[in-house]
Amino acid sequence: MNDPFDIILQDSLKKCDLNITPAAREKLGIYYHLLIEWNERMNLTALTSAEDVACKHFCDSLTLLKYEIIPENATLIDVGTGAGFPGMALKAARPDLRVTLLDSLNKRLIFLSEVCREMGADDVRLIHSRAEDAGREEEYREKYDYAVSRAVAPLNVLCEYCLPFVKLGGMFLAMKGKDAEEELSSAQNAIRALGAEVERIHTFELPDAGQRSIIALRKTAPTPALYPRSGKKIRNKPI
Repeated sequence: MNDPFDIILQDSLKKCDLNITPAAREKLGIYYHLLIEWNERMNLTALTSAEDVACKHFCDSLTLLKYEIIPENATLIDVGTGAGFPGMALKAARPDLRVTLLDSLNKRLIFLSEVCREMGADDVRLIHSRAEDAGREEEYREKYDYAVSRAVAPLNVLCEYCLPFVKLGGMFLAMKGKDAEEELSSAQNAIRALGAEVERIHTFELPDAGQRSIIALRKTAPTPALYPRSGKKIRNKPI
């Protein structure tokens, strides 16, 4: 592999103690170059250096695989995927995962459809919808083994967006920064009301990027039909 980005990616993976296959690295290289190319036409990311993308996007996303054992062929929805983090990076590393990417901006999904095509990930499902709308639809509600989300909203708000997608016994994995414990404390009412409980929290340092946390919530009861509410109510009156 002659792509200079691959050298940078390998260095970041080593620093983060992450192991992926050469085929996965090649897919992430394709992803990186498309991200930079498309970012010139639309606002996908403020991080554009190879080092930042490798560490703060790709490796950060892949920490889910380091700290959580996600079974083969699990169904996973990335809520508010943006430029595809963490869902698209997870798919590159774990082609067996049945990944759905949900976002409210169609232009991001157009970009991600191109990433899927170039990576050969033609089984990724793209949903153009607001989370609060899709979470009320029978097709998506409580259908996923995992919901994941990264840098979308405070945890008490994020729970209402994400937990309706998770099947009974499944997990919501919330990727957070240095304020994770404070957010978790403020989200206790929402977690209980939406049918979940805290299973564990992983806190670690992402090299050159600071403290990160993964909050793992287990779905223990069906989410009441009241939820999710409208987006305005979720934001203005969190549970």
